[in-house]
Amino acid sequence: MSDIEIWAVIILLTIATVVDRSAFWVVGHHINLPRRVQEALRYAPSCALAAIVAPDFFINDNQLVTSLHNPKLIAGVVASAFYLWKKDMLLTIVFGMGIFSLVRLYF
Repeated sequence: MSDIEIWAVIILLTIATVVDRSAFWVVGHHINLPRRVQEALRYAPSCALAAIVAPDFFINDNQLVTSLHNPKLIAGVVASAFYLWKKDMLLTIVFGMGIFSLVRLYF
């Protein structure tokens, strides 16, 4: 590809991204979502986070590991219980990483 083609692709992708992301600001107030859809969308961030984090708990070295020899699973369960007890996200992250480090060193 020549330099002109590369710059053309960069500019066109920039325009496409700006149009795509600003569409909700431009026409968002004209679109009314049903109440039920709005309530369902409240759970989208937690579902996306679970979809990203949960496989990491169970997959170790490209294999499914559900035994007690999986430090990620142990740290995740202990950190989840800690969060339910303390309700402090930053403290849970620090605690979970500490547990993960200890378990990983132990095994």
